[in-house]
Amino acid sequence: MNSSPTVSVWTRYAVIIKVAFICILALVLLIPTGMIYMIIHERETLHTEVVADIYDKWAGSQQLQGPVLSVPLIYEEEVNKEKVLVTRYYHILPDELTIAGNIHPEVLERGIYEAVVYRSDLQISGAIKITDNFDKESLVDIRESGAFLTFGLPDLRGIEDEVKFSWDNKTHSVRPGTFVPQLISSGFHVPLNDFTFDTTRTIPFSINLLLKGSHHLTFLPLGKTTTVELASSWKDPKFDGKFLPNNRSVTETGFQASWKVLELNRNFPQSWVQGDLTATLVDSAFGVELLSPIDDYQKSTRSVKYAIMTIGLTFLMFFLVEVLGKNNIHPLQYAMVGVAICLFYILLISISEHTDFNFAYAISSVAIITMICLYARSLLHRISYVLILGLILSGSFGFLFITINSQDYALLLGSLGLFVILGTTMYLTRNVDWYRISSYSGPPM
Repeated sequence: MNSSPTVSVWTRYAVIIKVAFICILALVLLIPTGMIYMIIHERETLHTEVVADIYDKWAGSQQLQGPVLSVPLIYEEEVNKEKVLVTRYYHILPDELTIAGNIHPEVLERGIYEAVVYRSDLQISGAIKITDNFDKESLVDIRESGAFLTFGLPDLRGIEDEVKFSWDNKTHSVRPGTFVPQLISSGFHVPLNDFTFDTTRTIPFSINLLLKGSHHLTFLPLGKTTTVELASSWKDPKFDGKFLPNNRSVTETGFQASWKVLELNRNFPQSWVQGDLTATLVDSAFGVELLSPIDDYQKSTRSVKYAIMTIGLTFLMFFLVEVLGKNNIHPLQYAMVGVAICLFYILLISISEHTDFNFAYAISSVAIITMICLYARSLLHRISYVLILGLILSGSFGFLFITINSQDYALLLGSLGLFVILGTTMYLTRNVDWYRISSYSGPPM
């Protein structure tokens, strides 16, 4: 007699207790998914370190800076009440700068990791107009024999062949290093021992670079008019920097892009005396990055973020079958199904490191869906329920696959998916008498 009220309360709230326990179990399963997230982050960090090391051994990101003509000016200045001679460089940028090139990507492998690098063939040409836009009041001399051209490259290891610089229709050999590190920190220079400071002249130049690098290839718009045209077989370019291409074409066979930047588009002049420039040249850089839109680790990370949805949807299916089909499923059996779903993400990241992500996703999802359906066969007792469960799981993993591969529409697809799931659940349970179902036999746990 004393146990009757206890049994009555237990059976009366059995469904509520069961739902509460399932929700708590789903939240508890976020702990292993969080650990899986950390594993993915660890593997991604290792991948980043390996790729960075490959880049370091090959050649880093390259940025073409120049050419810049520098002419030493000798000024007489007063220092500590004494007149001394001070040398200041007068820098002149090209009137025209044209760059045309082809980028040939290569994939380097180290173990299970890959890194995208490139070789490029760049033809650079243009002309520099000699101007005298400098203070002449205290000018003592223009040291013409000390003039030189500077061309900047961040990583000189990328130069693959001897460089010949054509200046005023004469070929000059280049020398490593730069005499103006405050302007161009790394690169090579061309001494112009026979230079004549003639403001009536516009001097042509040209240079051909066989250059290798990784990740980025960028340019500085140093010309009064700078024109860049690039072509490559890489089908996933990312155009970045201060200027986007005026024209571009991206297809399955590669990309073509062209830029045209004017003097008025940038924040520095055509010529200045050392110390007068306040802007930084590299702030106006633009170019292309060879990078896949979403790599496998990013996709795996995004899939883990949807783990609670996949677990919740599977638990919901089991609960509806349990309630509508009058089957009793123990919470421990719910837990085993939830762990199986968590195992999917471990399989996904481990297989995707050795093969294509889409293939890894297909193998992992088929394995987990098969395992859950075989396990559910002994729980649900009806093959029709098992088939429905298999279809729902297939739809869930298929929906997840579409969502993580859609960068622009991920939020929209996720919202619509949850809306459809909730609407379907409300429709299927619209006629359920929860008070009557609460009295099913057996404890909820």
